[in-house]
Amino acid sequence: MRASSVPARGSTKGRLLVASPPLADPNFDRTVIFMLEHTEQGAVGVVINRPLHEQFPHELLPWERFLAEPTTIFHGGPVDESALIALARLDDQNALGARPEFEDRWSPVAGGMGSIDLMLDPDEVAGAVVALRVFQGYSGWGVGQLDDELSVGAWLVLNADAGDVFAPRPEELWRNVLRRQGGRTAWLANAPDDLSAN
Repeated sequence: MRASSVPARGSTKGRLLVASPPLADPNFDRTVIFMLEHTEQGAVGVVINRPLHEQFPHELLPWERFLAEPTTIFHGGPVDESALIALARLDDQNALGARPEFEDRWSPVAGGMGSIDLMLDPDEVAGAVVALRVFQGYSGWGVGQLDDELSVGAWLVLNADAGDVFAPRPEELWRNVLRRQGGRTAWLANAPDDLSAN
């Protein structure tokens, strides 16, 4: 990647954006976003702590065996809510990337995780995929927009742990990610839902 394609503050790709309380936009209040891309042209990620608790779509049932608990679609963000984005964790980071037939169907992000094309036959990747999560919609920022939000403290940029994207209790993820930071950052986990009541 050329240096000119990376934002001045550095790319957040493969890291977490954790909403600072209170975030005025209800779409993102207390969200944890796993970042898929961040360049000078913009940024894309998916909210990983908002399960929809809806039945998994019939057309995707062949993928259901790979789903991490809870086995539901997640609300990935307010942009293009008809789009489905699938994130997978691989048993071997090179299991798909080294195979030319998957070149355009697997996009690595970080730590053996990446986006996978749901048009694939699940049997073709059965030996590689160990966990899957599907997101409806995504979170997107235009040129410089995320960098502006970071500069005013709307988000904390934190390292992702291996289990964050596939956390079994995603509703607890916002507080858990903050708590594990320690120090003053951990205090934010105790912020009341309504700060005016504090």
